[in-house]
Order: sequence, then C-alpha cells, then structure tokens
Amino acid sequence: MGTLLWVGWTNLRRDRVAQMLTFLLPIVFFSIFATVFGGQGDVSTARIRIAVVDEDRSEVSARLIDGLKNEKGLRAQTTADASGEGALLDRTAAERLVRSGDVPLAVVIPSGLGEAFSKNGFAGGGPSIQLLSDVSDRIAPQMVLGLLQKVAMTAAPDLLMQGGMHQFEKYAGAMTPQQKAAVDAWLPRLKAQGSSGANNGGPSAGAMPIGVEVVDVMRTDNRRGSLISFYAAGIGVMFLLFSSVGGAGGALLDEAESGTLERLLSTNLGMTGVLIGKWILLGLIGCLQLTVMFLWGKVAFGLPLFSHLPGFAVMTIVTAAAAAALGLVLATLARSRAQLSGFSTILILTMSALGGSMFPRFLMSETMQKFGLLTFNAWALDGYLKVFWRQAAIWALWPQVLVLVILTAMFLTVARLLARRWERA
Repeated sequence: MGTLLWVGWTNLRRDRVAQMLTFLLPIVFFSIFATVFGGQGDVSTARIRIAVVDEDRSEVSARLIDGLKNEKGLRAQTTADASGEGALLDRTAAERLVRSGDVPLAVVIPSGLGEAFSKNGFAGGGPSIQLLSDVSDRIAPQMVLGLLQKVAMTAAPDLLMQGGMHQFEKYAGAMTPQQKAAVDAWLPRLKAQGSSGANNGGPSAGAMPIGVEVVDVMRTDNRRGSLISFYAAGIGVMFLLFSSVGGAGGALLDEAESGTLERLLSTNLGMTGVLIGKWILLGLIGCLQLTVMFLWGKVAFGLPLFSHLPGFAVMTIVTAAAAAALGLVLATLARSRAQLSGFSTILILTMSALGGSMFPRFLMSETMQKFGLLTFNAWALDGYLKVFWRQAAIWALWPQVLVLVILTAMFLTVARLLARRWERA
C-alpha cells in the first residue's frame, strides 16, 4: 500500500498538467466566481454606466445630476461623448446610446420636475423620471432605481423642506413668524448637507418625493427569443472550443504516432497544407455545430433565427474559424493526449468564465470585463447579441469580426511555428 501511494504521488509530482487541474483550475474558478458574486457591495463591483438627460434645467435637476455623478456605483454622462465633451444629450440621443449597447440605462429628468419638487415636497405629484432601459441587463435598472431614490432624498433637503412648508401652509394655515424664522435658519444647513451628499436620516425610499417609470426601449415582439441567443452563443462557443481541440488535437497526435503525418509531409502538401486542410474541416464542422445549436433554439425556444440569417452567418463563420485555429495551436503545442486534455480544459473553462459563456460579463468588475476582452468568447457573444438583440446591421459587426479575424490569423501563425517540430523529427 505504501508503495502504491508513493508511486501515485510521484506521478502527480511529475505531471505538471495534472497539478494544474488539481490545484490551479479550482483556485481560478473560485477566484472568478468569488469576485463576481462575493463582492456585489464592494468598491470593485463594476460601476454602471448611465446617460442623463436634463429636460427640466432647474436647480433641482442640477442637484440630482450632481448627486448621480458623485455616486461611486455609477458613471454618469450628460454629453454624447463619455469624456464630457460635445453637445448635451437629449432623449433621442440617450435612447440611441441604450439601443446600441453603449450604456444599459438612461435617466431622463422631465420638464416641470423641479417646480413640483419645490412646491409639493414629500407629497410628490410631479412628472415622473424615466429610466430608458435595456432589459437584457436586469441588474442596472434596480441598482439605478435605488441610487436615484437615495439621491432624491439627500441632494436637495432644503428644497424638500420648503415644499413641505408650502403643503403645511396650504392645509394647516400660515406659519407664525417664529416658525418661519426657525425654518429659514435651518435651510442653509440643509443645503450644505445636501451638497456634501450627507444623509440626514430623512424619510425612507418608500416616501420618495418623485415618481420613477422604467421604460423598455428594446421592446420587440420576439424579445424573449432574442435573449435565448445569448445562451445559445455562450454554450455553443464553449463546446465549439472543446470539439475543435478534440478534432484537431486527436487527429494530429494520432497521425503523428501512426506515422501518417510523416507520410503526408513527404508529399507536395507539406505541413502548411496539412494545417490549412484541418483548419477548413474544423471550421466547417464548427459552423454546422453552431447552426444545429441555433436551430434547436429556434424550434424549442422561439429564437428568431431566420429573420437574422445574414448576421448569424457572418458571426458563425468568423467564430468557427477562430475556434478551429485555436484548436490547432493547442494540438501543435501538446506532446500527448494527456497534455492536450489538460491544457484545453484549463484554457477553455477559464476563457469561458471570463468571456461570458457561463454568466453575463456585466456582472463582473471593470477589471475582469477588460480581461474578458482577451478571450474570443467575449467578442463572439457580443456579436451574436448585436445581431439578435440589438437588431444591428451587418456593417455594425465590424469590431467583433475584425478582432476574430485577427485572432484567427494569429492562431494559425502560432500553430504553423509550433508544427515545425514534426518537420524536424
């Protein structure tokens, strides 16, 4: 028994891939999920990008906007350019930003809100603030709604008090000179506290003095089916990677061990021809695999595939090409099937977690979202969402297509360099 234990430990100590699968991969996944779901209230949580439209142009709206800009959980922009330059946003421009995916939410402060706020105080009754929302991000509207309630209660406490006094005099009669003097003495303090963002222990969010209306600007008849495309693309891309690695790696390693590869290299085809042939085959199989996945989404879940065929075809071709090229890289890198299995499992699962195949990237911190852009999963998913959810034209897919084409060229180049070991053998 002792000898068996020692042999097993020795094998594990010598097998670097097995060590990574045993110790490194669980830590990587634990870190990713803990960062995403364990730090929702932490400062590292991604700041929500919002557009703000001021149709009221009052002191109240100015204070609300300042309060939103000062919130750590938000990144508010009032101009078309996120850097703060350019013309101020109007409702149409803000809705365009939401529809294009530049921001998940736009806050529209309507005309007349400031006057109602100052006159009615906590009684409310004025026009409602509108949240123009992209409902594919279900977190942003709830987060912004809560922060907007907080800002409304703390940004202008002096104006709330003035409105409350108006209501008091309206229904209870005029205040005495002493009462007015006391109120006037408190107003500067309240204004200063509101400017600093301090919470004075005022009424709860349920007593919010302004109404808020959430408007779904992405409303379409096939909205639910369009969202299915996210899951189809996420799962499809992840398993596309596994099948590409298995097809390319298994075939190349089997041919190298059996001597078939050596005979192929002795022909006019050469290593470049072998790799290109396998890349084309894997790409075609990948296209078929993704097509079957989306067809099942159409039949079982109502995914609007046939109305988006051109965009689907473009994204499927470039995604399958990039996955096939990555499969060749891992195949030429591995020395054995065990190494190939270990390398591919670690890389694919990590890329899928960071790239959004397992859960939406908007749940991640900003740093993790940037790391996710290093994976082609993220670019493929963004492209499919543009096609099915944002109804984007084919030309609007150029960033995703360009990145995937560049990655394909890079992967093919690396695979060709790594395959030189078989030519020297």
